[in-house]
Amino acid sequence: MSLYDDAVLVLKGYEDQAELREAYLDHLEAHSDGMWKACEAGHITASALVIDPEQGRVLLTLHKKIRMWLQMGGHCEPVDDTLTAAALREATEESGISGLRLLPGGPARLDRHHTPCAWHLDVQYAALAPSGAVEAISEESLDLRWFAYDEVADVADESVVRLLEATRARL
Repeated sequence: MSLYDDAVLVLKGYEDQAELREAYLDHLEAHSDGMWKACEAGHITASALVIDPEQGRVLLTLHKKIRMWLQMGGHCEPVDDTLTAAALREATEESGISGLRLLPGGPARLDRHHTPCAWHLDVQYAALAPSGAVEAISEESLDLRWFAYDEVADVADESVVRLLEATRARL
C-alpha cells in the first residue's frame, strides 16, 4: 500500500471534523502528488504533540522558519509507509527522544494552515514520551521546551491548544 492510499484510509476512518476531512480527501482526489511538498496547491503533512502525562506537560518546538511554538511535524518523505510512520519520524527527529509511541486510535485532530511553502493539510497525532525522556534540539528548531498544560495557551496558537485538548480527552 502506498502512503497516498494509507492517507485516504486514515482520513476515511477519522470520524471527527467531517467538513475538513472531506476537504483533505477532495484535495487528494484532485492531486495525485498531494502527499508531497512539491504539490504547490498544498500537501498532507503529519505531526505529533509530544506529551508527558506523568508530569502534565508537552514538548513544543520554536520553529526556525515560522518562529512559533508548535508540535513536532512536517512533510511526508519517501521513507514513510504510513501517516503514523511520518508523524512518529518527525516527532522523533525534532524532539531527539527515542521510544516515543503514538496514542492508539488514529489522528487526534486535523488542522489546515498556510505556511511559506504552501497550504499544509496537517494530520495531527499525539506521542507519549517515555518516562525520564530527555529532549535534544534539532536543526529545525530555535528552541525546544517542555510546557505545563496550563502554559500552552500563553505561548502557542489556538491550533496547538485544540490539539492539546483533543489529546488530553483521549488519555
